[in-house]
Amino acid sequence: MNPNLTTAFAEQARSCAALGSPFMAALMTALPASWVRDGALDRACAPMTGDVGPQAAAVPLRIAAGLHLAARTGQDAVLARIYARLEHGRLSADLPGIMARLDVDLAAAIHQVPQTNEVGRSAVLIAAARELAALHPGPMTLWELGASAGLNLLFDRYHLSLDDGPARGGVDLRPRWSGPAPPDVPLAVVARRGVDLNPLSPVTDRDRLLSYIWPDQPARLARMSAALRLAAAAPPQVDRDRAGNWLAARLAEPAPKGAIRLIFHTIAVQYFPQEEQDRIDQLLADATVTPDSPIARIGMEPDGGTGAVVTLQIWPGGAQRQLGRAGFHGEWVDWRGPG
Repeated sequence: MNPNLTTAFAEQARSCAALGSPFMAALMTALPASWVRDGALDRACAPMTGDVGPQAAAVPLRIAAGLHLAARTGQDAVLARIYARLEHGRLSADLPGIMARLDVDLAAAIHQVPQTNEVGRSAVLIAAARELAALHPGPMTLWELGASAGLNLLFDRYHLSLDDGPARGGVDLRPRWSGPAPPDVPLAVVARRGVDLNPLSPVTDRDRLLSYIWPDQPARLARMSAALRLAAAAPPQVDRDRAGNWLAARLAEPAPKGAIRLIFHTIAVQYFPQEEQDRIDQLLADATVTPDSPIARIGMEPDGGTGAVVTLQIWPGGAQRQLGRAGFHGEWVDWRGPG
């Protein structure tokens, strides 16, 4: 096995355990011992270099998604039973055979960037957009980079609850919140559009989207199912393109007067090549903006610290403000506001 991957499995196991997913932690621990030497997956992983762990290419999670998809679709009956019952104890005995049977499919799965489209992150987007709306009242046009199926493009239709009140219908987001509450201001979204190298459909790709959610986190699965039902009724537009090319085309269009163009991304930029990240930064720095048609950028991305850092930039100006930090799945938020 590629030694970089051995390290990545151990790191991902620790991360899963810390995030309250014992089944996923056990899976990450069992995978190296169940590895098919010289199989299709082994050959596909052999040339990988650099960081393949959870804060970069996330190859262990790509393999986990392939396994979860095979379980959800009944492709492997033994695997489906283990996942349905979350049988940690069966992994050591049964996983070697499962890995052998699914070897070719898992080799293909590692080429698919995780497209979790985790709607728990919309709690952060709602809060950050409210901070933005308090600073710049008026309508918003939403542009998401790395949008997958566009579920987080619908964040203004979800509910953010910061107390223990009764559950609300639809997608009800209840992170463990610390710090000040964001301003209670309405969000007026007039248009929404996203981009992804491989857009997914909330209808035909439902099982694939659910496969990126960890099987021992039922609240996340229920939340994703609710978001998929909402999106299926009117799927948001997600274009197939590189983020830099797409953003350049959007910025070349006439700016909407009186509306703020909000670009956002959540745990996505880490998968972009460095030159793509640099191009996006330069496009925004060079964009033509006026006070009555500003541009804003909200990011929720790992930076090596606990969870992800949440940032806000507004042009003209472009100075970056740190709004707080959040768990990768939006399970907790430590908010500080724009200061």
